Amino acid sequence: MSTLRLVKMQLLGTLLLMCMVAKSSALVCQSDLRRPEYTDISVDCGTSSISLAILICPVVYTGYNESLLILNHMSEQPGCQGTLDESLTPPVVRFTFPINMTNSCGSTFVTTSAPGTGIFADFSNIQTVNISGLVHSHDPTTGVVTYNTELKYYYSCAYPLEYLINNTRVDVSASSIAVRDNNGSFISTLSMELYSDVNYSTPLVIPPLGLELRTKVYVQVQADNLTEQYHVLMDRCYASVSAHPTNSTLFNLFVPCSKDQMTTMHENGESHQARFSFPAFRFVEQQNQTVSTYYLHCITRLCQVSTCSSFRQCNNRRRRDVGSTGTSESTTLSLALPIVTRNENSVSSKEEVLPSSGSDSESRMGLGITVGVLTLAVVVTSGAAFLLYRRLGPF
Repeated sequence: MSTLRLVKMQLLGTLLLMCMVAKSSALVCQSDLRRPEYTDISVDCGTSSISLAILICPVVYTGYNESLLILNHMSEQPGCQGTLDESLTPPVVRFTFPINMTNSCGSTFVTTSAPGTGIFADFSNIQTVNISGLVHSHDPTTGVVTYNTELKYYYSCAYPLEYLINNTRVDVSASSIAVRDNNGSFISTLSMELYSDVNYSTPLVIPPLGLELRTKVYVQVQADNLTEQYHVLMDRCYASVSAHPTNSTLFNLFVPCSKDQMTTMHENGESHQARFSFPAFRFVEQQNQTVSTYYLHCITRLCQVSTCSSFRQCNNRRRRDVGSTGTSESTTLSLALPIVTRNENSVSSKEEVLPSSGSDSESRMGLGITVGVLTLAVVVTSGAAFLLYRRLGPF
C-alpha cells in the first residue's frame, strides 16, 4: 500500500470520526457553536469536592465531544469522566472529584506557608493549600498531522487553612484557555457550640438570670462534611464584652503555647472537633450590672493530618501573653447567644426600692423634734392662760 493511499485513509477516518462527533452533538448545540473563549470554564471550590463546568458547544465546534475531554490524563479511572448536562442553555460538561490526595482524579496538592497578617498577625505560620489540574482534549487522529485545535482548561483552587469563625475570605485562581475567578472556603463546615457536660452531649442552656459563677462551660468547634484530609485545631479563643470585639475589653482563654490557668484543653488537632472548657466568669467592668454578658471567638486552623502535631509544638510558633487585651480589626460574629453570668453582689429589685437605714433614722429624728416643739408650745400657752385667769379673776 502506497504512502499517499495510507495518508488518505487516515484522513478519511479522522473526517468520519469528526462527522460522527458533530452529528451526535449538533442537536445539543444548534446555534451555540462558536470558537473557544477564556470564560468557557467555571470552577466551584467546595468544602469536600471541586466541580468544573465547561461549555460543550465550543468543544464541539473545535471537533471534540464530552468523551474526548480528559481530566488529568485519568480517562480510565472511575468517576473522573465528564458528564454532559443538557438541562442548561447552553449545555456544559461537568467534572466533580473529591478533595482527597488519594482520590482526586490526579489533581496536584501544594501547601504553602507564610507569616500571618491582619487578624492572624500573631501567628508565624499560616498555611494555604492549592489544588490544581488540567482538562485537555484527546485528539483521535492517528496520522502524522492533525487539523484539530488542542484544548487545555487549567483549574486551581486556593484554600486558606486558618479561620476566624464566621469571618473569612478565600481567593481562587485559574488560568490558561479559560479563566474564572471564584471563591472557595471551608468556613461553612465549622460551627461552635456550648455544652454543659464533659461528654459534649447536653447543650448548655443559659437561664434568664445568667449562669452561676464558676459553672463549667464546655466549648466545641466542629467541622461537618469536611474532607478526611484535615483536622480542626484551635489557635486562639477569647471572650469580649461586645459581639464585635474592636475597641472592646478582651480576655484570652488561650493563645499559641499558653493558656489561662482556669482553661482546660480536652482535644485539639486530633479529629474533626476541638474541645476545651472554662469556669464561668464575669468582667469587672460589668460589676454594677445584674448579669455579666460576653461573647466567645475562636481562631481555628485546618491542618493536614500529617502536620497537625507540628502545629501543637511551640518551637516555631509565636507566643503571645495570655493576659493581653489587644484588639482585632475584623468585624466578628461568633455564638448566636451570648454567655450571661450572674453578679452575686448585685442588689435585688426589692432592696433597691426600700429606703436605706440612714435615711430611716434621719426621718425618725425629724419627727421627734417636731413633736417636742409642738408639746412645748402647748405647755407655754396653757401656763400663760392660767396666770392671766388668776390675775383678772372671774368675770
